[in-house]
Amino acid sequence: MSTARARRREGAEWCSDFPPSRHSPRMGDLEVLLPGEAEALVQALQSFPLRDMGSQGWCRQHEQLEKLNMQAILDASSSQGEPIQELLVTHGKIPTLIEELISVEVWKQKVFPILCKLEDFKPHNTFPIYMVVHHEASIINLLETVFFHKEICDSAEDSILDLIDYCHRKLTLLVAQNSSGGFSVPEGEFELSPLQELQKQAQTMELEISLKALSVLRYITDSVDSLSLSTLTRMLSTHNLPCLLVELLENSPWYRQEGGQLKRFEGGRWQIVTTKDYPRLTKIDGQVWIALYNLLLSPPCQSKYNLTGFNKNQLLKLRALLTDILLDQIPNLVELQRFLSHLALTEPLPPKKDLVMEQIPEIWSRLERKNGGKWQAIAKYQLKHIFSPSEQELRLQARRWAETYKLDVIEALNPEKPKCASCNAEASKRCSRCQNEWYCKRECQVKHWQKHRKSCDLLAKSMDNVKEEVKA
Repeated sequence: MSTARARRREGAEWCSDFPPSRHSPRMGDLEVLLPGEAEALVQALQSFPLRDMGSQGWCRQHEQLEKLNMQAILDASSSQGEPIQELLVTHGKIPTLIEELISVEVWKQKVFPILCKLEDFKPHNTFPIYMVVHHEASIINLLETVFFHKEICDSAEDSILDLIDYCHRKLTLLVAQNSSGGFSVPEGEFELSPLQELQKQAQTMELEISLKALSVLRYITDSVDSLSLSTLTRMLSTHNLPCLLVELLENSPWYRQEGGQLKRFEGGRWQIVTTKDYPRLTKIDGQVWIALYNLLLSPPCQSKYNLTGFNKNQLLKLRALLTDILLDQIPNLVELQRFLSHLALTEPLPPKKDLVMEQIPEIWSRLERKNGGKWQAIAKYQLKHIFSPSEQELRLQARRWAETYKLDVIEALNPEKPKCASCNAEASKRCSRCQNEWYCKRECQVKHWQKHRKSCDLLAKSMDNVKEEVKA
């Protein structure tokens, strides 16, 4: 283990319950990429213009990124080192990944809505456009896995500012969507068109992307002692992240009430919270608390953060949330509790007027300058040249994806044992038709069938289509 990694591990010992998903030992025997293959794929990573998203070259890189993603998670589960993380640092590809992440975010905000409104855009197969929508989730998942290591944060260089801005946008979206009920996607009575189904999937995906951005931000806060003054200013003054994190804890958008039951978002899905399970701190809650601990108690941040009257009042809301049950699970939060007790007795400080030469994030503004006023033209170009593939092109793409995803690897990547979709108990039986939902017994499957039927039909039909295309 490198010295830098050893320091990272030592500094994170007290919060070891909340690393990126670490999986079971059985994953150590699996391999997606050979070492030579992995290095070649990392070296080939590049940024694409917005109008080329979904093109053949872009799709090949997306498939390669998925393989790197899976291999990085497999590496993180074993004790044999983490070569994907090391390769990304060696070849300086973290800034490239951040630029691709923000590029697809811009595409989803500026081009995707226009594309959906074009009169002649009536796709029978939304698979090509789904890959672009899913691309953001793939990249943020890879970044979540590798950003646990301090050297990754260092290798981001100036693009760390762009990543912090990205995370801030996602956390703001979390708070705003939760207030408006935006992440709740109700089941409709009528069958959705392929495009409507795609829009629904994109909305559901946005919650998971935002929560992964939260994890990435927490790992960045682990490195506050080595961040530049501009980066600290961006986090503490420009975005006031401590107050935003307080608002997140107050709203907790990863919880919701549905049908008289409390559910929380874990493992990529909404799960019923049992009475026994309720006191357990989730990884998401833990990430918020650890980020707050880092931003409020580390010396570089304490000397920089302005404790105005507003900030003081917001932070003191945390006192009611620091329960004995929480402190038992993260004992170091006792230090945060002491800090808040002291803060309650101090007078708020006047705003600081320090003169700071601040760096500005470049990626989003550069993409807007280059493509501003061309969003409709990009959408029409992609409709004609990218998102209207022939049957032969679709079959070829389906075959490549079947080769990319291996069932044994997908099963191993699941961070926890599956839960019954009906009663939330540990499940061992899977729906034989769609292979997606799990049940603990047949009675639960029968009981859940009316809710599951529509999605089961869609998934089963999609799987049959892919199998037919691969055979063709």
